[in-house]
Amino acid sequence: MSYCKQEGKDRIIFVTKEDHEAPSNAELIADDPDDPYEEQGLILANGDINWNCPCLGGMASGPCGSQFKEAFSCFHYSKEELKGSDCIDNFRGMQECMQKYPELYPQEEDKESSSEAESNSGSGSAAPTEGSASTPETDSLPAAAADATPAADATPAADASPDSASPTETQSAS
Repeated sequence: MSYCKQEGKDRIIFVTKEDHEAPSNAELIADDPDDPYEEQGLILANGDINWNCPCLGGMASGPCGSQFKEAFSCFHYSKEELKGSDCIDNFRGMQECMQKYPELYPQEEDKESSSEAESNSGSGSAAPTEGSASTPETDSLPAAAADATPAADATPAADASPDSASPTETQSAS
């Protein structure tokens, strides 16, 4: 036998296997435009601020949430000719709070310098810059071959002496 249970705004319906086998007779109702849990944008229909709007990026919560709400509310409801000019103290308080938590509220120059540092650290494996000792020919050779190749090619065959001959040449001569 199925039954319902109400928990806050939620209605929990427990059903049996037999209930699932029968076709549903549930009636769908239209969304309630006044539902406080529904996302409705920054400003609600009645003109209030929707502090749950994802567009605020969580600024209304956290250690500086109350300062943010005060400053934002002051700006939103400001009647001054230069909107928000009467809210400078509120925004200053919010800024001072945010400076206490730089890991949660990074400054713009902090973001730029950290992104530049990340992009520069990723370029360590890039091609050698002008004036570097590395050449394209030796970069593509294995380390042992790069060390051996210049010595073997540097001595012309006419100048070769028995002392400078490679071990394979001396073996084939004897």
